[in-house]
Amino acid sequence: MYAVTDLALAPQPALPRPRGELTAGLFAALRRGPGPLAWPRLACADPLTDEDLQLALYACYELHYRGWADVDDAWEWHPSLLAFRAELEVAFEQALRDAIGFHPAPGDVAASLWEMATTGDGPSLSAFVAEEGSLEQVRELAVHRSAYQLKEADPHTWVIPRLSGRAKATVVAIQHDEYGEGRLGAAHAELFAQTMAALGLDPTYGVYLDRIPGFTLATTNLISWLGLHRRLRGALVGHLALFEMTSVGPMGRYAATLERLGIGEEGRRFYDVHVEADEIHQHLAVDHMVGGLQSDEHDLAADVHFGARAVSALEATFTARVLAAWRQGVSSLLP
Repeated sequence: MYAVTDLALAPQPALPRPRGELTAGLFAALRRGPGPLAWPRLACADPLTDEDLQLALYACYELHYRGWADVDDAWEWHPSLLAFRAELEVAFEQALRDAIGFHPAPGDVAASLWEMATTGDGPSLSAFVAEEGSLEQVRELAVHRSAYQLKEADPHTWVIPRLSGRAKATVVAIQHDEYGEGRLGAAHAELFAQTMAALGLDPTYGVYLDRIPGFTLATTNLISWLGLHRRLRGALVGHLALFEMTSVGPMGRYAATLERLGIGEEGRRFYDVHVEADEIHQHLAVDHMVGGLQSDEHDLAADVHFGARAVSALEATFTARVLAAWRQGVSSLLP
């Protein structure tokens, strides 16, 4: 049985196994120390799900979070690493915009977001799990989500210094809750670690990275990409808003599923807390965060919409891939 205290044992994860030429070259360079970085020509059928590209991008972004064991922190802002990352981001952004298509800026951003949040036309992963999910499938889903949930709130926090006024104040209020109001052990990332431990999983940061496929890494890379670029601050606001607006129902279903499967109150607390907090957060996000941004920077309306559509698109791919594997009776994780 794993304990949440295991989180403190490995503050920096080890580099994962490479998944192709990009990650093989990147990881070899990172282990040598800062210097020129050469990389092969990018060539993949779908940058949004490509294993090599998404892992390479995730590895670059992780330098801005906990870093990697035995990798010099000077790599974080090394010009050759940033040039490599920029090429990955160009491919990622182009594929994402192609998948979403062009949408003019809505006249009423809030109404448009509510429509997106309430009229989903794809299958529901939380509904499947609530109706027929097994303990093994719940554990598998936790492994998928650990790439983001064990650093929950951190990627969205990048937007705070890039906002002002009502939008900034609202993000700070939301993030204050996400970080457990400053109480040790109450941050949502720490609560997710408790859930993993209750499910018999290792809550150590980054320990399952070799099992997490590219289509899952893309959902986390999206937030880091939006957060690390000031030009995309509106899109990150849209992402966070839709995150909060679509959380309450699924989190309630996951909590009920864990109770059905015999997981105790501590293991369900992550989901219970989200149901309570996001009931408030969704209205704060739309009325004050998005509303404040629209008042201060009305030209960012299309970007807000793009961020919301981007998370919807990648989550739809994630849901489709996971459900397709489960319906075939196989794992949706990498072997």
